[in-house]
Amino acid sequence: MKIVTILGARPQFIKAAMLSKAYKSYSFVTEILIHTGQHFDHNMSDVFFADLALPEPQYNLHVNSLDHAAMTGQMMEKLEPILKLQKPDIAVVFGDTNSTLAGALTAKKLNIKIAHIEAGLRSFNTQMPEEVNRIVVDRIADLLFCPSMQAVKNLEREGASHADSQIFTHGDVMKDATLYFRDKALKNSEIVHNLGLSQFVLATLHRQENINNTNNLKEIVEALNQINNTIPVLIPMHPRTQKAIQSAGISTSFHVIEPQGYLNMLSLIQQAELIITDSGGLQKEAYFFNKYCITTRNETEWIELTESNVNFLTGAKSQKIIDTFTQLYKKETAFNKTLYGSGNAAELTAAEIVKYITS
Repeated sequence: MKIVTILGARPQFIKAAMLSKAYKSYSFVTEILIHTGQHFDHNMSDVFFADLALPEPQYNLHVNSLDHAAMTGQMMEKLEPILKLQKPDIAVVFGDTNSTLAGALTAKKLNIKIAHIEAGLRSFNTQMPEEVNRIVVDRIADLLFCPSMQAVKNLEREGASHADSQIFTHGDVMKDATLYFRDKALKNSEIVHNLGLSQFVLATLHRQENINNTNNLKEIVEALNQINNTIPVLIPMHPRTQKAIQSAGISTSFHVIEPQGYLNMLSLIQQAELIITDSGGLQKEAYFFNKYCITTRNETEWIELTESNVNFLTGAKSQKIIDTFTQLYKKETAFNKTLYGSGNAAELTAAEIVKYITS
């Protein structure tokens, strides 16, 4: 049995690592990793393979730094001959990136079965490229693995239960990874010690609607600058974000470091006071470590977190970010819900994929 795994962005590496571990229980399974190259910076790609003990991909497409259509098209063009050569029983894609869309579309046109990990998420904002990718991939996938009951409800509302697909909810593979690597991160990572920070707020800023909109960028940076006057703000900065800030002539007073590997990020999240982000994955990781999260977007695909009052949407509004921070800073956390499974999602997902192909 042959599985092709297509990945190209940080959260996908993490999920793939957990599934790869689970596949080892099946001696007849061969997994082929294809890296699209979407994240090509060493600190955002190679280091994740090292941190996670993920095997080196058999293929790297080296497609990056292009507009959405060109990137997706080039990925499909390079994926097609590989899939024709390998003839996999199923293609596994993760999340909502251009790599996800390219992998699913190429597989579908070659009549290869598709498993979508992290299916059913919706922000209900189709101006986000990620939202379009999610909707299309969910519609053509054969196996839909939802991280939460809210994701299942989204698919059912769209009629997925009447399509030729199967829906599963075994929890979130990202939770598996957090539980598996959290102690190793604290033991092996010295980043907080090296930075000399006893307390800090961890922030990330990379979403297209924030860095491509100068007004949004200014508002968020202004908020982070002001919060930095109360407690140090630390931001591992994406190269595109750094370039956008410099091009707009925006001043920053918070602490900027290079993008970090997975273990360093886990260490930072565990030791931060709270999280400010426009990322999707970091909203969940904050929850896994009982940290309040301020999300600088107008909507989120993790609706259950906002409904549980652990994640707060502020949009790119400086004063709202600051006011929300003031309410949450030093507030005791009480996260008493289990939203994303029991930490064995990867094992259950791998078992379903193998069962589907062998039945």
